[in-house]
Amino acid sequence: MTEHQWIEGVISVESVLRANSRDVSEIMIRQDRYEGALARIQTMAQAKGIALSRVPAASMAELIPGGESATVIAAVGLKRMVALAELGVTERPVIALLDGVEDPFNFGQAVRSLYAAGIDGLIVRPRNWLSEATVIRASAGATEFMSMAVAEVDDAIKIARERGLSIIVAMSEGARLMYEVDLSGPLLLIIGGEKRGVARSVLQAADNRVRIPYGRDFPYSLGTAGATAILAFEIMRQRLMTRA
Repeated sequence: MTEHQWIEGVISVESVLRANSRDVSEIMIRQDRYEGALARIQTMAQAKGIALSRVPAASMAELIPGGESATVIAAVGLKRMVALAELGVTERPVIALLDGVEDPFNFGQAVRSLYAAGIDGLIVRPRNWLSEATVIRASAGATEFMSMAVAEVDDAIKIARERGLSIIVAMSEGARLMYEVDLSGPLLLIIGGEKRGVARSVLQAADNRVRIPYGRDFPYSLGTAGATAILAFEIMRQRLMTRA
């Protein structure tokens, strides 16, 4: 793995700078573009002492696929992570674990929904998509603001048990409807990938298995990004109801 990767786009670059989520070694802005967002990026880069230059589109195209249409690119390092024990330290933490997501765009979309719904933290496996530039763009920068830790599933479940979190596993069959399960307390939500789902050991560890209801007979499960969004906002809905 290289020490840095190039990311592209105003939202991606600005999110990294605002969240201070990665080391940034260099920023390039297209020399013929002067939008307000680019001015903000330039100001933040100068305040952080990051090397910044204005270059022609052809120079960006040499560094990143599709760079000829980019307005700003940045060379960034790996995302900063927190220790597993420090993740979601709140009164009623909700932590998510995405296991086996096989596409960086789907992963980014899932993180986008988790962050928007107020999920407190995310656990990812040691092999994950966070080194892919696509993830930041697909998440609209949410990957940079979401607190994350790296752990294997068994370790995540062990820590969750020690902290008194309920283990909730998403399934398409053999589970209770999500409306029938109390999701308002502290919990660890585990969502598997579309092809492999979750391991049998994870199912055995679950306090509750939940499923999303369908409006008609349909034999296939939702994609990971869609299922994550629905479950995350159902958790948010239940929590808002308990505050009323």
